[in-house]
Amino acid sequence: MRRLSLWFKAHPMAGDAHIAVAIALFELPLIASNWSGTATWVLLVVGFALIAPLVIRRRHPELSAYLVLMAGVAQLVTHGPSGDPEIPDLRLRLADIALGIALYTLVAYVGRRQAALYAVWLAIGTVTWALWRFDGADSVIMIVFVSIVFALSWVLGEFVGARRAYNSEVERRLALLETERDHQAKLAVGEERARIARELHDVVAHAVSVMVVQSEGAAYAVRSDPDLAEQAIRTVAQTGRDALTEMRRLLGVLRSDPAAETGRAPQPGAQSISELAERVRAVGVPVVLELTGELDDLPAGVGLGLYRIVQEALTNTIKHAGPGASASVKVKRTAEQVELEISDRGRGARRGDLASGGNGLIGMRERANVFGGTLTAGPGPTGGWRVHAVLPLSAA
Repeated sequence: MRRLSLWFKAHPMAGDAHIAVAIALFELPLIASNWSGTATWVLLVVGFALIAPLVIRRRHPELSAYLVLMAGVAQLVTHGPSGDPEIPDLRLRLADIALGIALYTLVAYVGRRQAALYAVWLAIGTVTWALWRFDGADSVIMIVFVSIVFALSWVLGEFVGARRAYNSEVERRLALLETERDHQAKLAVGEERARIARELHDVVAHAVSVMVVQSEGAAYAVRSDPDLAEQAIRTVAQTGRDALTEMRRLLGVLRSDPAAETGRAPQPGAQSISELAERVRAVGVPVVLELTGELDDLPAGVGLGLYRIVQEALTNTIKHAGPGASASVKVKRTAEQVELEISDRGRGARRGDLASGGNGLIGMRERANVFGGTLTAGPGPTGGWRVHAVLPLSAA
């Protein structure tokens, strides 16, 4: 039913054609019986002229309204008294409801000013018709009756017009909110990439510092202790390769000016995940930590990315999992990749929590993307929340 309503909203002429056909079906028996003195072909032509413009009433409301008004004038002229007292006059027909529909359409879809002008023409035509076709009190009764019909059409148009304006405003605000949400997401991505870039910059700077120190040591020891100098040069070469890898990642990330930040602490790595788990346990959330494989010799950038993902996931557990929740952290290293899974047993993040923020998830995905990995987050199979990331080591 909703799909049908949306289809009619997208195709207004189809809905208006149904209205015109419905009025015509009720009008046909009157034309077929033709108990008045008006010729049948006149009834057909005028009836068609009254009903047909309704098909375009929402696409071209003013044109439709005045075509209906012209048909009403034609009816006033052609459906005159027969002159024979035994033949009743056709004073009112069902197709005349098109005049009220036209007034309603102008109020709802065009505006009060154009509708008021149209109502003046309707008032002139109604008074002329009533005084011509009726005598005495009957004319007053018919004027009042038709005026009530037109007044109801105006009120209905006001209601529908206000409803349309309200819906349009709601849709506009929703579109604005979606745009703002996308903008905030882009800002969050930019801020997270800038933060990653600054951290990777520190990693590269540390590697270069090690290279400088080892090179100076090799220069001093090259004559007195060639073996020590050779070992230092190898360290320089390995550190240089690692620094080049981190530099490639650094160049792939948008970087902002870090001048405002001072006094940075040494960057954590994979070996710091155990300390992080202890701090979370101290907060009151039990954490089960399972580390598989050698994590100490991971590239500095990868270790930092793993630490930040675990940190953000456990922070979300503390904030959203609720009382009595517990968490599990599993880190598994193989020759080709590092697989990370953080899950909790709690009520999980509500839809509103994620809709209102979500920057943490954006940040975790950016961390994984920097290293060519993937990250998925969502409700766990047995409840709670689950974060799963895979960081390949082939690039390193």
